Amino acid sequence: MNSACPAQTPLRGLGARCAVGNTVLHGLLVADHLEEKFYIGVLFAVGSAVMLVVATALLISKRPVLAWLTGAAVSLGMIVGFLLSRTIGLPDGYHEAGWEPPYGALSLTVEGLFIVAFPAWMGGSATTARTALGSPYRADRDRITSGPGARGH
Repeated sequence: MNSACPAQTPLRGLGARCAVGNTVLHGLLVADHLEEKFYIGVLFAVGSAVMLVVATALLISKRPVLAWLTGAAVSLGMIVGFLLSRTIGLPDGYHEAGWEPPYGALSLTVEGLFIVAFPAWMGGSATTARTALGSPYRADRDRITSGPGARGH
């Protein structure tokens, strides 16, 4: 991983693991859902493929912000879909009962962890950027204290 901050590396690893977990959990259910309600199976397959790409990007990308954003959006969409399918239902009369143990609880866990890890990574990323770039006023301060009209020269 090409992370600028050591604290970001574990968060990227956590995000990648959650994305792979999401891929595996939904991938296991694709065939059943294609038979039960085709569009749900397609959504599971597409979501699994996207999360596999997200996991890869988190591990190899120098700037994985797009991977984090994509993974968070897909994870949030899956959580919302899960909740809607068990409450008011989804289009075409799709309604699930219960949590589908162990898949429901496990998928909500990896999706939720991914969503929580993203802002934590962003916080570390912002801190790293501020440390590397310094204060926005640093260039002015350095110019004033070491420039041609600086005191002490």
